[in-house]
Amino acid sequence: MAEDRLYFRQLLSGRDIARTDPIARQMVNFIYLVGDRETGEAVVVDPAYDPQGIVDVVEADGMRLVGALATHYHVDHVGGEMMGFGVPGVAELLSIAPVPVHVQAPEAEFVAKTTGISAADMVTHTSGDTLQVGAIDIALIHTPGHTPGSQCFYVSERLVAGDTLFLEGCGRTDLPGGDPLEMYHSITQRLARIPDDAVLFPGHLYSAEPSASMGETRRHNFVFMPRSPEQWMAMFGHG
Repeated sequence: MAEDRLYFRQLLSGRDIARTDPIARQMVNFIYLVGDRETGEAVVVDPAYDPQGIVDVVEADGMRLVGALATHYHVDHVGGEMMGFGVPGVAELLSIAPVPVHVQAPEAEFVAKTTGISAADMVTHTSGDTLQVGAIDIALIHTPGHTPGSQCFYVSERLVAGDTLFLEGCGRTDLPGGDPLEMYHSITQRLARIPDDAVLFPGHLYSAEPSASMGETRRHNFVFMPRSPEQWMAMFGHG
């Protein structure tokens, strides 16, 4: 029954929203909308580049925004300053729709610093928390590695993975706060309970397809080749 009620949309920056923004077109971020069609409630994952455009999509679908979720604090996902350019994000979203921003606790200070929003604007979580949007449950999974507080969202056999896992490769671990060993544990252990028939929805369009099953990803993505932390660290140039 919940599957019939599920509202789920994948929006590509530079195509579905922010069509004239050259940074959005270059960065090819995905923004996700998740909600309950029956109650009309929806949340947005990583509302960068075009907050008004995102709200317009939600409202055109007959839904109303009740929250925002951040996979991690990087500017192309939550807004802020990047390469001398200002990227609209959660701060601008809150001026249009004052909703809570859900983050993993270790990421809160970085989200605040990057976007300028306050602690009062955020709801902090720990891994295993569930956010309920109408009758739709979204499981929050803490997956450090790309950043200390990176998180993935599991909802109705769909994994919204941010920059933790792509169809090909994974998020960088050489940026501030990155940790290759944590990334290994996130991909091989923290996401181990996600079944093969679940569908992976990544944070960027870095491959030909916008999504793939976890089984297919585990078979073909090179990040699943190492069989030990030592092999993983050697692959990432730390061995």
